[in-house]
Amino acid sequence: MSKPLNVTTDQLAGIIKSRFGGHLKRVPSGAGQLAYEVGASDLRSICAALRDEGPFRFEQLMDVCGVDYLGYGASEWRTRGATDTGFSRGVNRQAPRPADESGRFAVVYQLLSIHHNQRLRLRVFCSAEPPMVDSVTDIWNSANWFEREAFDLFGILFKGHPDLRRILTDYGFMGNPFRKDFPTSGNVEVRYDPDKKRVIYQPVSIVPRVLVPRVIREDPRYPEDQDGTSGHA
Repeated sequence: MSKPLNVTTDQLAGIIKSRFGGHLKRVPSGAGQLAYEVGASDLRSICAALRDEGPFRFEQLMDVCGVDYLGYGASEWRTRGATDTGFSRGVNRQAPRPADESGRFAVVYQLLSIHHNQRLRLRVFCSAEPPMVDSVTDIWNSANWFEREAFDLFGILFKGHPDLRRILTDYGFMGNPFRKDFPTSGNVEVRYDPDKKRVIYQPVSIVPRVLVPRVIREDPRYPEDQDGTSGHA
């Protein structure tokens, strides 16, 4: 058994760059951990190398999740100020990702190396509709149910998965509830019918509506910020 590497995150990033070159693109991480974007064609070979090779030894896949970038960075309404640390629907990213089908869906993998006490995040963008990426179940067994969850909630297909079927939604469920264009109230509702004496499905009775922004009121007790807002809502 090889000895653990006592390296910092930046040193590990240098080892990864030397080993994989342009096949892995480092992306910013708000959590301060290593995060990379990998091409779909390189996913399996790089995952196997990260698991098996001595400098990495990412023997555990902690999580797999889908991401829907539809409308990423777009504001639902105009605001005079928005926060990036609290709740706000008035988002304005500096470099939003285009909301086209080829770059809409991504899969994110959270890796853990117990041997080296390191973590790493991988992101791969799927092909166009239907979104598809290779399965990594034969590299990490834990990917099985994680990939089924991403399939169920986002409609992402995992090529080579041994048993790709829904895992969270009900039998006969239509659609993928974590997609941005899926209605928040759903498409059907369930209720008990006293006449039929059984549970029935029917079209949802909730009328969808767009939420209104919070009202910003001027108050002389609060000094105005540089952008002209009072800082009070």
